[in-house]
Amino acid sequence: MQGPVKVATVYDLEGREAGKIELPEVFGYEVREDVIKRAYLAALTARIQPQGRDPMAGKRTSAESWGVGYGIARVPRVKGGRYPRAASAAFVTMAVGGRRAHAPTVEKKIRERINKKEKRLAIKSAIAATAIRELVEKRGHILPPEISLPIVVKAEIEGMETVKQAKEFLAKMGLWSDVERVRKRTKIRAGKGKMRGRRYKEGKSLLVVFSGKCEAVKAFRNLPGVTVAYVKNLSVLHLAPGGVPGRLTLWSEGAIEALAEMVCEK
Repeated sequence: MQGPVKVATVYDLEGREAGKIELPEVFGYEVREDVIKRAYLAALTARIQPQGRDPMAGKRTSAESWGVGYGIARVPRVKGGRYPRAASAAFVTMAVGGRRAHAPTVEKKIRERINKKEKRLAIKSAIAATAIRELVEKRGHILPPEISLPIVVKAEIEGMETVKQAKEFLAKMGLWSDVERVRKRTKIRAGKGKMRGRRYKEGKSLLVVFSGKCEAVKAFRNLPGVTVAYVKNLSVLHLAPGGVPGRLTLWSEGAIEALAEMVCEK
């Protein structure tokens, strides 16, 4: 595996080399896949809302089994007569309106926790992984052999305003094939998630990192599999989807400078 990268090539909007930039020391960190995996699980489970159920749900009934001798199932049945609910099964798990067998409890430990220093190490390690070609290709990303990692682009990229400009730029850089890879693999989800705002299962393509709010966010964010992030908001969820380091990442020149300042502060 290649050693730490200290200087990166800066590309212009035509995909040509336009100079060099000194990289922050964070790109020289050791890639700790074990720590990255733990930090990913911590960030992922932090999004999950604890759920609980009313302990009396499905039990608010005086239903009682009739016993044997009636030629019907011996499940608890609602008492009374001459009304729709009478004699229908209640309370048991297989009955309509019955209790749930193993309902979620609020006491369940859903969130995985991680130490602050380990979390920082995981982010730095995931950033370093974006500069290692072997790890990027291992994730399944498609990138041209002539392009060097990490991919740094001149600050003018943050001024892009349209999706057409973004698409043309990625084509010139030779990165559009990775976006196409995700587009072709996008599928409709099986199950009821289709009805709940999760209709499509989409893979991960390019991560584009900017120094701050800019027009280019709207240009890139709707491309298949492309994620846009600001340096200050970078997390393992962006850099290592699924806990696997080596996401294909494109940095603006301003983002690299902002990253260097952040690393110095910490």
